[in-house]
Amino acid sequence: MSLISNNIKFLRKRARLTQEQLSEKIGIKRSLLGAYEEGRADPRLNNLIAIAKTFHISVDTLISADVSKLTEAELYSAAGKSGKLKVLSITVDRNERENIELVQQKASAGYLTGYADPEFIQELPKFHLPMLGSDGTYRAFEISGDSMLPLEPGTIIIGQYVENPSQINNGKSYVLLTMREGVVYKRVFNYIEERGKLFLVSDNKAYSPYEVDAGDVLEIWEAKAYISMKLPGPAGEGDHLTIEKLAAIVMDLQKEVIRLKER
Repeated sequence: MSLISNNIKFLRKRARLTQEQLSEKIGIKRSLLGAYEEGRADPRLNNLIAIAKTFHISVDTLISADVSKLTEAELYSAAGKSGKLKVLSITVDRNERENIELVQQKASAGYLTGYADPEFIQELPKFHLPMLGSDGTYRAFEISGDSMLPLEPGTIIIGQYVENPSQINNGKSYVLLTMREGVVYKRVFNYIEERGKLFLVSDNKAYSPYEVDAGDVLEIWEAKAYISMKLPGPAGEGDHLTIEKLAAIVMDLQKEVIRLKER
């Protein structure tokens, strides 16, 4: 098999996509994708571009480098650190204002394969929040689990799109779309320059921090606001989160990240 064939097969398996799923994303028949992976046919330029965009790498990397031998940092660097992670699919209203699309829990699994599909994004519920302004692109995500208490399952996080991981501010909360886990909401610490990694930390200390490869991150959304159906209790209740408590949590998280980095 050719280098291109091996690269396409490796990247597809790395992203945990079937041939059917990948062929749908790039707009070709599954049988043709199979021919590419088996070296029985060479992709045309338009299909090479579509494949490269799907995996967020350059066409040059796809056709000239053995991607299986690249580290995550090298693969990410080859894609261009200064560029966007992807061409973002959005929707607008009749006045050409960008909508805020809502990714509900039941749609989270589909979002991993449909995030770049304009038709999938078009079907999501949409709304506007005038107080956010018009200086960014926003999306809403309904979170699950209790890893980010005091925000409870069902809380909707409003995130602003982050084009470049270098814009990540250590200790702030982000919604990430990753190849392995799909949608996650965590505090993020950026060690891409040093190790090609992001460290993800939960506010709930029952959950251990962990790291993800930069190349596994498909989208980054900085948390800007949240919507919850549960109102906070009066000041003084045991679950009331003060600024002082939040500062202490962040300090503990930073210590934990440093400990992980020194392993």
